[in-house]
Amino acid sequence: MTSATTVTPAPGLDEADRERLDTAIEELDAGARTWSALTVGQRATLLRAVRSAVAASAEEWALTAAMSKGLNGGHPLRGEEWLSGPYSALDAIDAYIETLSRLAEGRNPLEGIRIDRAPGGRTRVHAFPLTGIDKVLMSGFTGEVWLEPGVTPRAARAGAGLAQRTPEESGGVGLVLGAGNVTSIPVLDVLYELLAHNRTALLKVNPTQDALVSVFEHAFAPLIEPGFLRIVRGGGDVGAYLTAHPKLAHVHITGSAATFDAITWGTGAAAKRRRRENRPQLLKPITAELGGVSPIIVVPGEWSDADLTFQAEHIATMRLQNCGHNCIAGQVVIMSSDWEQAGAFRAALRRAYAKAPERSIWYPGSDDRMQRAGDDYPDALVLGDRLLVEIGEGEDATALQNTEYFAPVLGVVEVGGTGQEFLDAAVAHANHDLQGTLGANLLIDPATQKALGTGFERAITELRYGSIAINAWTAVGFITPTLTWGAFPGNTLADVGSGIGVVHNALLLDRVERSIMRGPFRPFPRSLPLANGGGRFAILPKPPWFVTARTGAVVSEGLTRFRADGSEGLTRFRADGGVFGLMKTLLRALRA
Repeated sequence: MTSATTVTPAPGLDEADRERLDTAIEELDAGARTWSALTVGQRATLLRAVRSAVAASAEEWALTAAMSKGLNGGHPLRGEEWLSGPYSALDAIDAYIETLSRLAEGRNPLEGIRIDRAPGGRTRVHAFPLTGIDKVLMSGFTGEVWLEPGVTPRAARAGAGLAQRTPEESGGVGLVLGAGNVTSIPVLDVLYELLAHNRTALLKVNPTQDALVSVFEHAFAPLIEPGFLRIVRGGGDVGAYLTAHPKLAHVHITGSAATFDAITWGTGAAAKRRRRENRPQLLKPITAELGGVSPIIVVPGEWSDADLTFQAEHIATMRLQNCGHNCIAGQVVIMSSDWEQAGAFRAALRRAYAKAPERSIWYPGSDDRMQRAGDDYPDALVLGDRLLVEIGEGEDATALQNTEYFAPVLGVVEVGGTGQEFLDAAVAHANHDLQGTLGANLLIDPATQKALGTGFERAITELRYGSIAINAWTAVGFITPTLTWGAFPGNTLADVGSGIGVVHNALLLDRVERSIMRGPFRPFPRSLPLANGGGRFAILPKPPWFVTARTGAVVSEGLTRFRADGSEGLTRFRADGGVFGLMKTLLRALRA
């Protein structure tokens, strides 16, 4: 074990490597003192400089990310890298600037934001949409953050702001072990270290994102120059050296439970002994987001053929975006065995899953997981570069429900009942039979939801996931910065599940339990009131993140360029940005 004053040399690191890392930590330690001397208003000003640098780097960021994943300039799915990279970063920075600006003015981050009660003595913050442009572009979508039972609205307001309420109290230097699959994750985690915890950050990028390091250095230069951020490359040997370093106060990891356990407990016989003795080798706090097997609950109702097609494409997107290399990916569809339209929906799902654009499996180890899925289910449908596992009567769903394949593998299981009986059974199945508590998706038509009444909200309350999407995909909640992202509370070092703690959370709320994103069941024009049966109105015929959206790439790029323009984008009429650019983008979206 590492003592309080020394660092155990990591295998594979020479003296120059260790000196380089030590120097970065010393610079961040000095930077932490500078950070603590900044007022909240000065921090908001600094974030505006970061925003400008990210906006200037957006195109290079998206193109570099796309090429690193095998998506060339003409690939129909290249828009994924605009939305999940620079768009997400810009949106988050804007939200943090608003929160810090309110605090600097002596206002509460929740001023003017609706707060009410949720079931079970919970407080609910209506955290999205909060801006006019989000109300237009994301029409039909709303988001809520539910706080832990017992937290009152008064306490919610009192706690909002987290460490920015005491900016002079330093949190030291934190280590961020960056994700390798989505390019905004590492930098969003860095921002949360700075703003929620007053910690400067050492970011170790995953080797899959080495090509992005130079982009990050340009985009986040305003944080690097004063010593608030350092970025290093390296593999497991670098990670091992850093997690044991005595001058790092905290570790945050986005990755796998196996990596978390290796950091926390070690490996082999020594790890087993430490677990028995409840004596972890990691001597500092750790938070983590570790994925899981996400359900997609399909509540039976009377669906039109268009409904069947649209929601089948919705599910295909949940699994196939980023080639399934997402902790956020839906993996297990839970259907009713008593639904009269079950056969029609299965057929629509097969068609949607098969016709989505093909792409390369690029994430390390995913080929092996695909092979494992094929071995687990030799009768699975092979549809191009993906597998569809339909569990029949008497077949074992254990592997499907307990293995995060992190690859294009989608499964379908059935439970009995209709209406409330089915919903309660599906929620229980998700809670007890699927591994993890990170994200759950649920699809329900407006008429069925209305008929269920309060029983629907009761069932949602019972769904023990940190992020829940109703007629949406949890990825929409992930890129919404005023919502939170993380596992359902209750995990421990000994049983970490989908992780510990939350990130994003741009309102800097304390004692968060979950976030819920609600979306429209039907797209435009079927979302119009006369055709929608009381459902939510949506402006788009198909969201640009759908893998089947014909114009998804250009729309995603256009939305990112508009976001990069900032407040000036509402007044400027440029061909590539501003109002004119946004109008062009929306017209393209209508052709999806």
